[in-house]
Amino acid sequence: MRDQEPSPGPAEQRLTTKEAAELLGVKPETVYAYVSRGQLSSRRVPGGRGSTFDAAEVSALARRNRRESSGSPASGGELSVRTRITLIEEDRYYFRGVDATQLATAHSYEEVAEWLWTGTLRPGIAFTAPKASVTVARRAVDALPEHAGPTDRLRVAAIAAAVADPLRFDLSEDAVLGTARTLIPTLVAALPARRGHRDEGPLARRLWARLSGSEPDEDSLRVLDTALALLVDHDLAASTLAVRVAASARAHAYAAVSAGLGVLEGPLHGAASSHAHRLLLDVLDRGDAAPVIAEELRAGRRIPGLGHRLYPGEDPRARVLFGLLEQLPHAAPALAAAHDIVATTARHTSLHANVDLALAVFTTSSAMPSSAGETIFAVARTAGWIAHALEEYGERPLRMRPSGHYVGPKPPQPLPE
Repeated sequence: MRDQEPSPGPAEQRLTTKEAAELLGVKPETVYAYVSRGQLSSRRVPGGRGSTFDAAEVSALARRNRRESSGSPASGGELSVRTRITLIEEDRYYFRGVDATQLATAHSYEEVAEWLWTGTLRPGIAFTAPKASVTVARRAVDALPEHAGPTDRLRVAAIAAAVADPLRFDLSEDAVLGTARTLIPTLVAALPARRGHRDEGPLARRLWARLSGSEPDEDSLRVLDTALALLVDHDLAASTLAVRVAASARAHAYAAVSAGLGVLEGPLHGAASSHAHRLLLDVLDRGDAAPVIAEELRAGRRIPGLGHRLYPGEDPRARVLFGLLEQLPHAAPALAAAHDIVATTARHTSLHANVDLALAVFTTSSAMPSSAGETIFAVARTAGWIAHALEEYGERPLRMRPSGHYVGPKPPQPLPE
């Protein structure tokens, strides 16, 4: 990194790296990242190894950061967060500038996760869970009632794994990356297995044993692995925002992931594929989408698996998965039912199939329970949550603090009797 050397003004005040970091509310490493991106200029200390920074320039950057992180009138007052992880535009999405669908079809889930975290591709990378962590997580999950859902189990497993890790409060990048590479396989290993298995090999194969009692073929495993990679991140979804809020308060990675899992359990987020799964089963049972869709609409329910607020056209994740599912002979009936659903609703709306419907086709045709899509979504998205937590750890602490707009009774009010 080369320091820039602007000419000092007559009354220029210089700050040390530590002082600049404190004013910006970031780590010293982030200060130098600002320099490398051209957002700050610096000057070497004569005879020393440190750098100094123009106080006025640092203050201006701090004001700009606060203004950008709290939204702007152009965004309609919505919270706007600067990120370098995912971009969604024109019915496509990108991970660190690379087409996400191309990444997901060319690389494994673990490789895509590494790319998301570090911007470096590590061919053949495999995530391994420490035995001690798995033992603690399994014991905690096994203590849950039988009716516990997949997100319940994953959240308990994350908390148990955190308690077993005495270094969880180390928020340095290397430590958080180490946590990420062990937490994800620990979450998978903590889930009850549906058939004989070994906790080794690609993560998709290990996860399959928790979702289906049948032996997978390579094409089915490829669909699962690609689904995990496609779902690894999707900008600031509700669960991801919760993760960034937790990370902004400097919660450790396990706690940040737990925050994301809590939001994911909502029916409008991670559980959406479960509704699509049940809809597909109903259509398969009755052999026709028309009466099923009619009953859903009569009950005032929206049709699951259709449309996405970020994609006016086709959901690129669904397009990729449907293409792979067409290569699975046993998926043909569910695929036909999904096309029937889309064609039936197309008479009144132009909504396209989204990734939840594609996941539902995969889970129904693979003898998986309706909750399997939610499990796939949660495991996949854990990698994205950690990427956002890492990014947030480099920002000013507690910046995710919007101001409330009070609309209650004007004070002072009398004491209630």
